[in-house]
Amino acid sequence: MSSRETGYWLRLISPFLLCVALALPGLLIGAGAWHPPAEVAALALGVSIVAAAFMLGWIGEAAELDLAGGLAVGLLAVVTILPEYVVSVYFAYAAGTDPSMVQYASANVTGANRLLLGFGWPAIALVGFLALRARKQSGPAGKFGIELDDESRTDLGFLLLASVLALVIPLTGSLHLLVGIALVLLFFFYLWRQSHAEREEPELAGTAARVGALPKWARRGFILVIFLLAAAIILAAAEPFAHNLIEAGSDLGINQYLLVQWIAPLASEAPEFTLALIFAAKGKPNMGLAVLVSSKVNQWTALAGSLPIAYVVGGGSAFIPMDGRQAEEFLLTTAQTVMGVALLLGLRLGIRASISLFVLFAVAFVIPDPGIRMDIAWLYFAIAAYFFVRRRRYIKDTVKAPFTLPKNPV
Repeated sequence: MSSRETGYWLRLISPFLLCVALALPGLLIGAGAWHPPAEVAALALGVSIVAAAFMLGWIGEAAELDLAGGLAVGLLAVVTILPEYVVSVYFAYAAGTDPSMVQYASANVTGANRLLLGFGWPAIALVGFLALRARKQSGPAGKFGIELDDESRTDLGFLLLASVLALVIPLTGSLHLLVGIALVLLFFFYLWRQSHAEREEPELAGTAARVGALPKWARRGFILVIFLLAAAIILAAAEPFAHNLIEAGSDLGINQYLLVQWIAPLASEAPEFTLALIFAAKGKPNMGLAVLVSSKVNQWTALAGSLPIAYVVGGGSAFIPMDGRQAEEFLLTTAQTVMGVALLLGLRLGIRASISLFVLFAVAFVIPDPGIRMDIAWLYFAIAAYFFVRRRRYIKDTVKAPFTLPKNPV
């Protein structure tokens, strides 16, 4: 092997070796070889999950070379939020025999969804605007905003369908197995629909580009090995991370529900945000927003739908009972999702829409008062209704998009 080839392999493998090294302390905790205080354990295990998630993000980008364009975005979103799936599903599974864990399953899902839309979408718009302005290439007439392509209407249609199903949860005060199965089936239908979307050659950079530069079968083998390694790390860290996070909240006097709702998603979704922010910083905020919108579809279908399935497998009944707080969380999250769809009906996220999403998210985050949060939920619905009326000409195409294949399918 020449020195040039050796240098290439070192540059390729080094980031993955660094991630494995960062994950080792958490793996020692998961294996029972180290017993630090809960706060330290939660931090170490969280770092393990973040490290594994970055590994998944790199190979997920490279895997786009072997997948249909629309499906690539969908599966990339699945891969990048795999840690979120594992943590949430664990909480739901454990709740089958331990009712106290039910609240944490709903907390993780609703927190992840609201963080993605209320903080993620505006952040991408802002970073993209600043990046384009620095290149003197800001949007139409120099305006703040992200323009999405017509195919993004498919994602909006699926989000709307999922939100209609999700409304059953706060209305009935439970997450029934049948609703979960319907959401999971909707997710698989989404992947099938995305597999027929037009293909664009992915633009890879950094570690993902080095993985993508490997010969076809070497690339696929490398991706498979790294995927199995990262998945093993996440599976080993998920359970002890969940328990230590809850114990750390108790030790520190922090509300455990809020800790699980916001800290766990921050750890598991770090690579997803990073990938989207990289796109935005490169002057391609539309690609960054497309990844987050697709991730939102995945979370609001497969992630939410998997909870009652895991609950039943864990020994629970055919439905997850929701107390008033949990029902309120699902109503607030559903309302935010409907507003997000309404704001994007014109396939553009502008400055007022970004500010509205962020401000309402921030108020609900800072003020956990149930009365105020319900007011915000109804405000979400009111704003959504206004934009549905104002942009009613787009509603038909948005609802039809999931069921209409492109004229030139892949």
